[in-house]
Amino acid sequence: MRSRSSTLARVMVLFTLLALLLPTGAAATAATAPGPLPVVTPRPQEMSRIGADVHVPDRVRLVIADGVDRPTRDLITSVLRRAGASRIQDGAGPKLTVTVGRIADPRVVRALRAAGGRVPGGPLPAEGYALAAGGTSVALAGADSDGVYYAAQTLRQLVSGHRAIASVAVADHPLMPLRGVIEGFYGSPWTHAERMDQLAFYGDVKMNTYIYAPKDDPYHREKWREPYPAAKLAELGELVRQATDHHVRFTFAVSPGNSICYSDPADIAALEAKLDAVYDLGVRSFSMPLDDISYTRWNCESDRATYGDPSSKAAAEAQSDLLNTVQKAYLDERADTRPLQMVPTEYGDVTDTPYKRVLRERLDTRVEVMWTGTDVVPPRITVADAERAAGVWGRKVFVWDNYPVNDYGQAEGRLLLAPYDAREPGLHRQLSGLVLNPMNQAAASKVALFGGADFAWNDTDYDATRTWEAAARHLAGSAPGTRPGRSDGTVRSLLAFFDTQHLAPTFGAEPWQPQAPELAARLDRFRTAWEAGHERTALRDLRPYARLLAEAPERIRAGVADRGFVADSAPWLEALSLWGRAFERTLDALGARLDGHDADAARWFAEAAADARRAGEIRTIPGETRPEGPVRIADGVLDTFIAESAESAEPAETG
Repeated sequence: MRSRSSTLARVMVLFTLLALLLPTGAAATAATAPGPLPVVTPRPQEMSRIGADVHVPDRVRLVIADGVDRPTRDLITSVLRRAGASRIQDGAGPKLTVTVGRIADPRVVRALRAAGGRVPGGPLPAEGYALAAGGTSVALAGADSDGVYYAAQTLRQLVSGHRAIASVAVADHPLMPLRGVIEGFYGSPWTHAERMDQLAFYGDVKMNTYIYAPKDDPYHREKWREPYPAAKLAELGELVRQATDHHVRFTFAVSPGNSICYSDPADIAALEAKLDAVYDLGVRSFSMPLDDISYTRWNCESDRATYGDPSSKAAAEAQSDLLNTVQKAYLDERADTRPLQMVPTEYGDVTDTPYKRVLRERLDTRVEVMWTGTDVVPPRITVADAERAAGVWGRKVFVWDNYPVNDYGQAEGRLLLAPYDAREPGLHRQLSGLVLNPMNQAAASKVALFGGADFAWNDTDYDATRTWEAAARHLAGSAPGTRPGRSDGTVRSLLAFFDTQHLAPTFGAEPWQPQAPELAARLDRFRTAWEAGHERTALRDLRPYARLLAEAPERIRAGVADRGFVADSAPWLEALSLWGRAFERTLDALGARLDGHDADAARWFAEAAADARRAGEIRTIPGETRPEGPVRIADGVLDTFIAESAESAEPAETG
């Protein structure tokens, strides 16, 4: 009978011979078993495993068919280099071939079949794509140029490690035609660098719309008649080019409602001149927000003569005439333009009114009407809400979702980092699109924007928690498809930090998302165990989370790849360091009380109170957010626990 060590040695020799006899890619395939489906954001409509991971050799053949633009080719090349390919060529020889192009190209169809993919039975929807990676072939097939680009963005997320691409077949397309962001907040507008970064990010998450509408850009609103200065116009041109490179529609918005004279030809001419200036930069999508204005007064006497005494009905007539003129006399006369978008003055409900009735009856049916939901900041948006909105506006509405914007009183001192949630699956059937209004803090807004992009692409299969975690991995710089590694500590720290900024307020007294639900649940378990007489168990179980919160700021500062997020969050990270230490000191004090060390307990309770006071003095970055105020960290949850713990340790008063 042979010994176990002899048998093992023979097996190792056989495995070594097999590895030498097989080609490099085949050896890797034989040694790599199929893993779970990778996380791809937005979640595809269909994705299935078709084999073991595809090996990426040093040399890769890249076949570029028609319909592939330079940004897409550059993206695919960078993905292959990140996966380990150092030589990418178009001739024969390499053991992995990547074919990219439109689904109408027979070469692309053949490659799709060779890779193990399914060729769609009918035409792919606009922006759709099919992708397959199997054996020694990868194929990316798009319905159009956008679809090819989105296939490349999915490939980016399939790189599952060095020299490995997840072997999957994907058939995918967006459910909402318009998906993106409206920079429509009050307060400090984003910088040019922040906008450039945002546009690249939108391409990553397959958003196709950016609406330029910052309230505090004077040339957008107060000085709408005045041309942009040359330097600002040059910046806008650079933004348009950046948007185009990332397959994003740059939509230029001008908001004349505070001062326009609807019946004055000179004002119409000034408006057209404003649009002409950006049309010449390459803008083909335009918006005219008429929100946050008075519609019961005229800005000129000639409007009274034309439309009668001021009223909501008369305002709707004037607005319809203006918007129809822009659509028919301006956009229809220029090549490649998209339908006009508008924001009505009554934008936040589903009640039928004279104002809505006039717009429904008079406004060109092509004009996209934006709607914020059943309130300015709605606690939820349902399919039934959207159906009613479509009824009162006479068309599918385009949702302007006021999340995660934080430019109002109830959001003072807060980053809004809860996941995008409480929007009902199936909304795509009633909406023409969805854009989120972000925070003044551009990079921090990416947490919610990740969710908005995922929901708008595939609302029927949306998972808020899954996408929230994907956002944390993106900020940490973790490659989407890679296995757990050193960045996991940063991701955990980010999620714990997000939890302390989970409260999502409305314009009323009640928030639509609660504050710090994870921390609150842990504190509830602590209290239950403590009251049941399991004090030491309660302390032991809670300490690791207190340590996580205390260490999270430094982990985030050191480990997050998106440095804009670190800068945006600076005051909150500073405050969390103090609150985390106060949390730990409170637990130390409670433990000392159990051990009968009252002097130590008193000292640690005092240190916790001092840290909490210092944290409460930290304020938002001056000039960054409107309104400014003290930074809030898990307020109503952590501060309450620390205060209650100190109070419970005080000796009872005697009569």
